[in-house]
Amino acid sequence: MTYNILTLFDIILITTLLLLAWEVLSSENIFTGVVLFISFGLVMALAWVRMRAPDVALAEAALGAGLTGPLFLSALRRMERIHKDERRLDMDEERSDIDEKSDK
Repeated sequence: MTYNILTLFDIILITTLLLLAWEVLSSENIFTGVVLFISFGLVMALAWVRMRAPDVALAEAALGAGLTGPLFLSALRRMERIHKDERRLDMDEERSDIDEKSDK
C-alpha cells in the first residue's frame, strides 16, 4: 500500500515539475515567470529529497529559490525603473520639441 502511495506522489511530483517548467518558459509576464521559477526550485528541492539526496536538495532550495529568485526580482525591478526613466526622457524631449515649434 505504501509503495502505491509513494509512486502516486512521485508521478504527481514529476507532473508538477513538467507543468511548472512549461509555464516558466511560456509565460508572457516576466514577474510571473520569476515567481514560477522560484516555485520550480522549491518543488525540485522536494524531488531531490525523494531521490534521497538531501545535500543537493538543500543546495537547490538555497540557491535555486533562495538566492537566484530574489536576484531576478531585483533585476526586474531595476529594469522597470530604467524603463520608466526612459519614458520620462522621451516625454521631456517631445515637450521641448513642441515648445521649440510653438516659439517659432
